[in-house]
Amino acid sequence: MNKRKLFIRILVGLIVLTAAATVVAYFLISPVKPWMAFFIACCGGLLIVNFLVSLFLVNRNYKKK
Repeated sequence: MNKRKLFIRILVGLIVLTAAATVVAYFLISPVKPWMAFFIACCGGLLIVNFLVSLFLVNRNYKKK
């Protein structure tokens, strides 16, 4: 397996883990503090967007040997 595929798998795994953790945290905190649940969901969404940008840049700029 080359490094490009490894980076892509790691980034996709991080995206899935972040999405799952964000959804779980939102539903656990939502009944107690709705404003904090919204804030955590927004932070998780922003982190997912950053991972997607990184995934795009890895696909675009990684040199093939």
